[in-house]
Amino acid sequence: MTTEKGSISIHTENIFPIIKKFLYSDNEIFLRELVSNAVDAVQKIKRLAALGQYNGEVGEPLVEVSLDAAAKTITISDNGLGMTAEEIKKYINQVAFSGASEFVEKFKDAKDANEIIGKFGLGFYSAFMVSDLVEIQTLSYQEGATPAKWTCDGSTEFEISDGDRTTRGTSIILHINAESEEFLSEHKLQEILDKYAKFLPVPIKFGTKTEQEEDGVDAEDKPKYKSVEVDNIINTTNPIWTKAPADLSDADYLDFYKQLYPFSEDPLFWIHLNVDYPFNLTGVLYFPKVKDDFDMQRNKIKLFSRQVFITDEVKDIVPEFLMLLHGVIDSPDIPLNVSRSFLQADSNVKKINSYITKKVADKLAELFNKDRKAYEEKWSNIGLFVKYGMISEEKFYDKGKDFALLTNTKGENFTFEEYKEKVAPVQTDKNGTVVYLYTTDPEKQDGFIQSAEKKGYDVLLMNSPIDNHFVSSLEQKLEKTQLKRVDASVANQLIEKDEVLESVLSEEQSTNVKAIFEKAIAKPNFSVEVVGLSPDDSPVTVTMDEFMRRMKDMAKMGGGMSFYGNMPDSYKVAINGNHKLVSKILASTNEEEQSKFAKQAVDLALLSQGMLTGAELTAFVSRSVELI
Repeated sequence: MTTEKGSISIHTENIFPIIKKFLYSDNEIFLRELVSNAVDAVQKIKRLAALGQYNGEVGEPLVEVSLDAAAKTITISDNGLGMTAEEIKKYINQVAFSGASEFVEKFKDAKDANEIIGKFGLGFYSAFMVSDLVEIQTLSYQEGATPAKWTCDGSTEFEISDGDRTTRGTSIILHINAESEEFLSEHKLQEILDKYAKFLPVPIKFGTKTEQEEDGVDAEDKPKYKSVEVDNIINTTNPIWTKAPADLSDADYLDFYKQLYPFSEDPLFWIHLNVDYPFNLTGVLYFPKVKDDFDMQRNKIKLFSRQVFITDEVKDIVPEFLMLLHGVIDSPDIPLNVSRSFLQADSNVKKINSYITKKVADKLAELFNKDRKAYEEKWSNIGLFVKYGMISEEKFYDKGKDFALLTNTKGENFTFEEYKEKVAPVQTDKNGTVVYLYTTDPEKQDGFIQSAEKKGYDVLLMNSPIDNHFVSSLEQKLEKTQLKRVDASVANQLIEKDEVLESVLSEEQSTNVKAIFEKAIAKPNFSVEVVGLSPDDSPVTVTMDEFMRRMKDMAKMGGGMSFYGNMPDSYKVAINGNHKLVSKILASTNEEEQSKFAKQAVDLALLSQGMLTGAELTAFVSRSVELI
C-alpha cells in the first residue's frame, strides 16, 4: 500500500479542540469508549463465525489494555474484526465526521460530556481528549487483507500506510499528552477499568498479577505454595443479571452483592428483573438494611448498557422512592452515552420506571402473602420503601395498601383494613370519624400513651423519618379517618365524644385557677384552660396543637412549610380541675404558695416531655428541694 495523506473534511472550525474543551472534565471516559468498541469488534467476529460468514479460527476472545509509562502510551488491543484501509477511511474519517457541522453548532454550548460523546460516531475520537497522537494498527478478518496503519495528531490531517500487525484485530495506541499524564499510572487505569468494564462480556486483560499456587508438600506433609504470574483479567463476563433466575442460588445473589458492595451487610431480599417487551431490561435490585443516614444509602444502583457501566445517577430511571435500593439495571434501549435531558424525555425510560415500580410491588405482595411472619420481621427495614412509594406514586399506593403495615406500641402489626376494624368501635368520634392515635417518640410521650391506653385507645408507632408525610398522606387517602399524635391534647379531648367529664370547680373557681396558672407561667405563647379530667390524670398537661406541630415538623424536613417553621412555638396548658392539687391550690390563702405549686405542676409537665432546660430546670430543682 502506498502511504496516503489526507484531510478529514470538516466544513467548520476544527472539531478536536471542541472535543477537548467540552469533555475535559470527564476525560476518563476515553477508556470506556475504546474498550467498549474493542469488545464490540470481538463480539462481531464471533457472530460472523456463528453465522458461517467467517471460517477462520476465532480463538479465545480478548481485549488487552497495556501501559508503557516510559513511552507515554496506552494501547487498547483486540482480536476482533479488524479493518481494511478502505474501512478506516469509511468508519474513522467519514462516518465519524459526517455530522461534524451539525455537531459543532448543536453542542458548542454543551456542559455535560455525556451530551456529546457517542453522538455522530464520536466515541473513538474521545481518544484525543488525552492524546497528542493516535495510531491505529489493524488487520481485517477478510481473506487476503493486508495490515493497515492510521495516524492523526488531533488536527484534521491524517495518514494511512502499511501496518505491521500480524494477527486479526485492532490496536489503538494513544500517545498521552502532557495534561493527561495522570493516566500513565497502573493504579489509575485499574480504577477506571474497575468502574466501567467490570462486567463486560469479553475478558479484559490489564497486565498480570501474582497468585499463590500449591506446590507439593513440606517435610510435615503440609501443602507448599509458590508464586505465579497470571493474566490480570479485570472483569466478570457473565454477571448474574445475564443469567436466568432458575440457574441461580441465594448464595449467587449474595456473592454478587458482596462484589458490588464489599463492606455492606447482607440485603433483606432481591428482585431479578428480566423483560424483553416493549423494551429490553435486565438487572437485580436488592433491598438493603436501611440506616438513618439516607444520603449514604443513595446512588447505589448502577446503570449499564450491554454490560458497560454508564452511571450511578439513576434518578430518572428508578422511581424516587426506590433510590435507596441497591443493585444493577442493564438496558440496551438506554444509549451508552446518556444525558439527563435524554433520560427525562425518553419514552422507554418512562416505561422502565413504571415496570420497576410494578415489579417491586409484586415482589412485596408475594412476600407478604407467602410468609407474613417473615415479612413482618423485615417490616422495620422495608417499611420505609413502602411508605415512601405510597406517598409518591399513586399506582404503588393502590398495590401497597394491601401489604403496608401499621405497627402499634405493643409491636403488633396490622394491614390498613385490619387496623380500622380493630380501633373503629372505640376510636370513632361523635361525627363518625375514626381517629388513629400515634406516637413519634414512645419514651418521651409515654405519659400520654398510658393515658390513652387507660381509655382503651390503641397507639400507633410512627417514628421513621418519613412518617410525618405518611401520616398526612393517610388522612387524604383513608375515608373518614383522622390521625392525631397522642400528645396533641389531653386523653379526654383526643377523640371528641358526646360524653364530657365535667370539672368539679365552679365557674368562679375555674377563673381563679386559670389566673393563678397564667401568672405562674408568664409566657405569651402558653394558653391556659381548665378542663374536666379523671382525678387520676395528671394535674397539668402541656400540648401543641396537632396541625401546628405537624406543619412545623414538615418545615424542618423541607416539606415546603417554611412559613410555619418560622412561627414561634405555641402550647396549650390543660389544668385538670378534678385533681386534688388544684383543690390544694384553691384552699391556700398564700398567693406565693399558690404560685409555687402552680409553677411546680407546670414544670413537671414540661419536664416529662424534655421541655425543661437551662435556668428553668435549675430553678425547678431548687424549688423541688425546698418543697421536700
